Amino acid sequence: MGSVMPELLAVALVCATTLSSVDCSRDTALDIIVAPAHSAMECLMHAQASAASAGLPGGEGRYLKVTCERRTKLAAVAEPVDH
Repeated sequence: MGSVMPELLAVALVCATTLSSVDCSRDTALDIIVAPAHSAMECLMHAQASAASAGLPGGEGRYLKVTCERRTKLAAVAEPVDH
């Protein structure tokens, strides 16, 4: 029996202080760290711990924004490869 994939993703975003917190997103972040999480509490802890272990935000003019996202399921279709 396979393991269950976590439904949440812990996301640590490093954004410039010139950017408002509302506008800080995956698209506008200077750096991003994503880790799987099984609960909301684990999500917040993983994002902060991942950012700290990576040395983020590290520097003036930056701040850390921690968010939790629901994992989206993506379907992939394998195409045959001709050799």
